[in-house]
Amino acid sequence: MILKDLKVFLQNVHKNRILTDIILETQKEFNIIFIQELSWSFIQTIPSLIFKERDKIVGVSNHLL
Repeated sequence: MILKDLKVFLQNVHKNRILTDIILETQKEFNIIFIQELSWSFIQTIPSLIFKERDKIVGVSNHLL
């Protein structure tokens, strides 16, 4: 298999969630997108099996195509 029209986009977003969303929305002509230094933040709380308080879920932002 010969890859002759493969387009790759690489970007360090410096933990900027807005910049990550902009890249994922605007750079749709690329086949592969590498994003470095994603932001980690609070997503939601879930019931805890151990503590009375709820557990926090922390992670990177999700993006649907």
